[in-house]
Amino acid sequence: MSIKINYKNSTSKNPSNNLVLFVDEKFNINPLKKHLFNSEFSYINDLLKTSDLSKNLFVFELSSKKKIVLVSIKKNIKTSDIENLGAEFYGRVNCGKNSEYLINSDTIISKDKSFTGHFLHGLKLKSYEFNKYKSKKDTRLITINVSGNKNKPSANNLLKFKALEEGTFYARDLVSEPGNVLHPDEYVKRLRSLKKHGLNIKIYDEKKLKKLGMNALLGVGQGSIRGSYLVTIEWNGAKNNSKPLAFVGKGVCFDTGGYSLKPAKFMEDMTYDMAGSAVVVGLMKNLALRKAKINAVGVVGLVENMVSGNAQRPGDIVKSYSGKTIEVLNTDAEGRLVLADALTFTEKKFKPKFMIDLATLTGAIIVSLGSEYAGLFSNNDKLSKQLLEVGEKVEEKLWRMPLHKNFDKLINSKNADMQNINYVGGAGSTTAAQFLQRFILNKTPWAHLDIAGMAFSKYGGALNSGGATGYGVRLLNQLIEDHYE
Repeated sequence: MSIKINYKNSTSKNPSNNLVLFVDEKFNINPLKKHLFNSEFSYINDLLKTSDLSKNLFVFELSSKKKIVLVSIKKNIKTSDIENLGAEFYGRVNCGKNSEYLINSDTIISKDKSFTGHFLHGLKLKSYEFNKYKSKKDTRLITINVSGNKNKPSANNLLKFKALEEGTFYARDLVSEPGNVLHPDEYVKRLRSLKKHGLNIKIYDEKKLKKLGMNALLGVGQGSIRGSYLVTIEWNGAKNNSKPLAFVGKGVCFDTGGYSLKPAKFMEDMTYDMAGSAVVVGLMKNLALRKAKINAVGVVGLVENMVSGNAQRPGDIVKSYSGKTIEVLNTDAEGRLVLADALTFTEKKFKPKFMIDLATLTGAIIVSLGSEYAGLFSNNDKLSKQLLEVGEKVEEKLWRMPLHKNFDKLINSKNADMQNINYVGGAGSTTAAQFLQRFILNKTPWAHLDIAGMAFSKYGGALNSGGATGYGVRLLNQLIEDHYE
């Protein structure tokens, strides 16, 4: 299925068009008389008298060739609700053969001048599908013609929406790829290709990582025949040399759990254990495409956690890039080892304004928050407040969880500076975040987003149809737009 959108000025009545018209929340259609034939107006008016008006959207089939869609706009509607309306519209029209719809933007009764842009943005996000490996692809086309002079998105807004869609879709594509295709070596090749968008890509392979002393990250990947990498992705969009905003992602391309082997059931889902890195990559692509006026850096650690004669053993002790030693009691608590080295490296090399890491880090966060909120852990109240606010704005919600020095005793080790898992039990997500906090050495404002429950959806959500969600790209883009650009 593909979507084609055209902008036109004509609003003339056309008996062959499927019309999309907007009304208030009471479905008052009197203002639409000039856009409908008398017979159409009477027919729809009669049907509305016996309809449940709590719905957002009605589809009236006037003939085999013509439908009229009425979309209700609530008073003081939020942008996220506008996008949800667009997604709901797509869900209703995504059936049958090729189809064409005419959206009359002159009927929009909203103070939001970007209404049409947000409506179509929601539609586009919902329309994503990953069908690369299907021999029979859905070749249907939905054409959306937007008529009228009101609420027409500016060229700049159209660019922003397109960049955000491409960044989100790129993240979804990466997460959707199977492990035999998107292993660390292939991932690095794809990241190299982003140079064409103006991003500066630097790749640290195993030889360079060993020289740097990134033994925590290397330990995770040592059981795989594939390489282990740390990749930096820089966007320099500010006119000055201001400190960059830093985004760090966990990129475990496949996670067997290592010798602390995961159960066979659902292990196939561990292709999305690199979702944190995919969000960082998608965000950086989006910033480059829309020429964001900020300096930013994305850092991703790419490994594969496999079982072999060379794999890391439970009980191994590794020295991290920071110099701190870690006793690896559980090889399935591997993401924090990758992030430990990546965080210290990012802070030391780039001296950023803040660091935000994203990771499908713990199953415990799903027990706590399900698939409604990502867990937020932070050493900075201002950054946390900003993240919580933009999360509500774009409906990529966060819930702040505690960090406290009393949790440190749960990860202190008798044999090293710390251990990578809490074997006493409880507070699984918090002790993982407490572990990561030990690798922030210079009090840089930092937030850790545990997105294990949000990166992949079995049943779909408001703006996705199931599978990889791209959660985090829109959240972090909004953070940048609202507070740092």
